[in-house]
Amino acid sequence: MSRRTTSKKRIIVPDAIYQSRLVNMLIVRILKNGKKALAQRIIYEALDIIKNKTSLDALHVLEKAIRNTTPLVEVKARRVGGSTYQVPVEVRAYRGTNLALRWLIRFAHARSEKNMAMKLAYELIDASNETGSSIRKKEETHKMAEANKAFAHYRY
Repeated sequence: MSRRTTSKKRIIVPDAIYQSRLVNMLIVRILKNGKKALAQRIIYEALDIIKNKTSLDALHVLEKAIRNTTPLVEVKARRVGGSTYQVPVEVRAYRGTNLALRWLIRFAHARSEKNMAMKLAYELIDASNETGSSIRKKEETHKMAEANKAFAHYRY
């Protein structure tokens, strides 16, 4: 991180089909080796699978999944007098969304379905129904923050 100037936050443009910033953020998170067309195909296939399986609006399911997996608090390591404390800190909205997207993709990779589009679709469906690995990760993060509530006065 530069000491001279603060980095400017990039403006997220909506994707081509759904006109949604969330879909574009998901495409960027799933992107590997600069193959954006492949990432888009995976996302759009996953959204089509969601639409067929649940007969609900795929974008609505995606938004609900991200809302359900977004953490409210997390712990950050803070050194005070030679010892390190896990200090609970509230999560800002943008970081919470990023964490939710990261967890959804990570746990979708770990699933055992046929291809990445199906893995992602089923992970999103599970997250929107408040089940699945990404929801468990959110609850684990909240438990960690709750357990270390005694060190909240070290917040910065």
